[in-house]
Amino acid sequence: MSEKRLVLHCEEVKKTYREGPIESIVLRGVHLKVFAKEKVAIVGESGAGKSTLLHMLGGLDQPTSGSISVDGMAFSSLSEKKRSLLRNQKLGFVYQLHHLLPEFTVLENVCMPLLFQSISLQEVEERGKTLLKKVGLEKRMLHKLGEISGGERQRTAIARALVTNPVCLLADEPTGNLDHRTAQTVYDTMLEVQQTSETSLIIVTHDLNLAKRMDRILLLEEGILREVDSTYGS
Repeated sequence: MSEKRLVLHCEEVKKTYREGPIESIVLRGVHLKVFAKEKVAIVGESGAGKSTLLHMLGGLDQPTSGSISVDGMAFSSLSEKKRSLLRNQKLGFVYQLHHLLPEFTVLENVCMPLLFQSISLQEVEERGKTLLKKVGLEKRMLHKLGEISGGERQRTAIARALVTNPVCLLADEPTGNLDHRTAQTVYDTMLEVQQTSETSLIIVTHDLNLAKRMDRILLLEEGILREVDSTYGS
């Protein structure tokens, strides 16, 4: 059996914020390897630094020290332009707030990440429609955001995050603004689409039921990331 593809590697990552003489240590040396198609949950108390870590894994923030690589490419070795290109081509992002653009249709929102790539408009539209069918929004493609529900907006955001065929999807409390029933539907959609692709998934969540559906649960506590078993929080 061939070795699994390493899509994200985080090594000895530290993060410190300084404001005048005050120093706040958020991460004290985080190590993480995520392989293709793997599902990983990051849990921990509010303020533990989970979102900070996720932003650094996505190249949206830089560690004080340590290295983060995506598909074999270290963010620290790239210019800002190349980091942006790497994020666009290799990573997908889903947040608690969908960050969709209300003046555009559902299909147009999903297709936007592809407009920065060298592919035809026909292929852009085909890929957008394919993802929207997978998340059950084929009848909402031409609707504006004001015409769809909160759950449908998050499913749109998931389709947008996956339309570039990223190696890793980073999700930060993606259903935090939804009721429990709608959240479960969105989770089910996200996991179903992820399982039919080569994309790995890293999700920051307070929902332990969701965390237990992942391959691994990682606890961020006092700046250190460690693996815990499925009995965590029971």
